[in-house]
Amino acid sequence: MKKKITFLVMMMTLVAIISGCNQVNQPVTPESKGIWNEYFVYPLSQVITYFAELFGNNYGLSIVVVTLIIRCALLPLMIKQTRSTKAMQALQPEMVKLREKYSSKDQATQQKLQQEMMQLYKTHGVNPLSGCLPIFIQMPVLFAFYHAIMRTAEIKHHSFLWFDLGHPDPFYILPVVAGITTFIQQKIAMTGTAQNPQMAMMLWLMPIMIVIFAIKFPAALSLYWVVGNIFSIAQTYFIKGPDLKQAKAGGASK
Repeated sequence: MKKKITFLVMMMTLVAIISGCNQVNQPVTPESKGIWNEYFVYPLSQVITYFAELFGNNYGLSIVVVTLIIRCALLPLMIKQTRSTKAMQALQPEMVKLREKYSSKDQATQQKLQQEMMQLYKTHGVNPLSGCLPIFIQMPVLFAFYHAIMRTAEIKHHSFLWFDLGHPDPFYILPVVAGITTFIQQKIAMTGTAQNPQMAMMLWLMPIMIVIFAIKFPAALSLYWVVGNIFSIAQTYFIKGPDLKQAKAGGASK
């Protein structure tokens, strides 16, 4: 259930990015109407502008700093999500036994399976949906920040390092790095967890789509993806340190 919800959220995020392209072309201003613009996008746009002015109109550095601030603010949610995932993973052997015990597909057997599953969760104090809540909280914030970057008019007129923030990276360096870091982040996140075909597909599909988007979208967005991915890689590595060491040891012993 949880993996299906996670997969659905990831796909919905991609669809939202694609479907939101028309609105992304409209600069966000104090006159922009709607809850989404007034309470999410415009305030984040103002935060970006504030730090840019603080750093001498350096909007690239501002995007880096604000990305790190947002990721740090969301860190407690990420830790909670990781702990919930580990708790569910610990129950996998018992869940497999229950599925084997109630393998029949008739309605009565499946209902009994669900009851046994719920009792298993209750006995171990695990909420199967608790790990999904952080995802639903993070997505609007990160998507709003994406909108703020794309719809802050001043960003389009500034450069950072070797690229113009308002145009795609001419050397495709950021898109490639964004794709590689997306793959690494997902690979580390999946270490020590049971994988299904959908998640295995997303391991490759997400980086490819990120590269395609990054090639076409302004470099400011690619910069946000790269910084966010690097933070996520470090964050996941430290949170899942024991799992990663165990998986590495297991791979070395084979």
